[in-house]
Amino acid sequence: MRLRLPEERPAEPPTGYKIAHPVLSQDGTRAGFTGVSLGGALPYGVLADASCVYGLRHRAPHRRCDCGFHCVHDRATAEGLLCTGEHRSAVLLDVTVLGAYIRFELGFRYARQRVRVATVGPCACGAVAVAFADAGWGRPGWLGLAAACAGCVRGRTSVSLAGFARLAGDGLRVVAGSVGGAVAGAAGQLGSAEGLGVPELVAEAALLQARLDWFQSQLAGLEEGGSGNGPKG
Repeated sequence: MRLRLPEERPAEPPTGYKIAHPVLSQDGTRAGFTGVSLGGALPYGVLADASCVYGLRHRAPHRRCDCGFHCVHDRATAEGLLCTGEHRSAVLLDVTVLGAYIRFELGFRYARQRVRVATVGPCACGAVAVAFADAGWGRPGWLGLAAACAGCVRGRTSVSLAGFARLAGDGLRVVAGSVGGAVAGAAGQLGSAEGLGVPELVAEAALLQARLDWFQSQLAGLEEGGSGNGPKG
C-alpha cells in the first residue's frame, strides 16, 4: 500500500521566513541571494524556481529527496539562525511559497518562491547599515555582500540598499533593521527606481559622502608622499 501525503489547497499562498546571503553579479547589473546550506552554491533571484541540487531529473520538491527551497513558519526561528557565527552577515527574508510544497512541523519545502522583504542587520561595527559591501568571498560570477555603514564602506565594491533592491527587481523591499525585528533605520525601504523618499536619499547621500571622504584621504596621502621626494637644498 502506497501512502499519499494529504493535499492542501489554500486560498492564499503560504508565507515563511529564511536567511540568505546577498550577492552581486560580477558586472554589477544583477542582485540576488544564495542559501546558507543546501544549494548555497546556486544564487537565485527574487522570483525563482527550485531544482534538484543533486542533478536528478525529478521536480523539486520530491518527497524522497531533500531538494527544493526551504523556509520556516516562525520569524523568530529564522532570526535565531542569524546568531551563529557563520550566519552573522546573512539577511532575513520574508518569502511567499509558490507552487507545490511539502509542509513540515517547522516550515515548508517547496518548488517556487518570491522574496518580498529582505531585512538587513547592522554593520559589523554596530552602526545602521546603508549599503551592502564586498564581504571577501563569493561564487563564480557573483560577489558575496555584507551589511556596511557609511563609515565602513570605504573603497570596497558596494551598492546601497535601495540600489540592491532596484537591481534585484520584482518589487523587492530592503529594510535596515536588527536581529529581533526592531527597525533601526529606513535606508532602502523602496525597491522602485522612482519615488525614493527622504530616508532613502539620505542613505544614498551618506554612502556617496563616505566614498568621497575615503578618496580624499587617499589623495592626501599620495600628495604628502610625493612632496617629500622632490629636490632638497
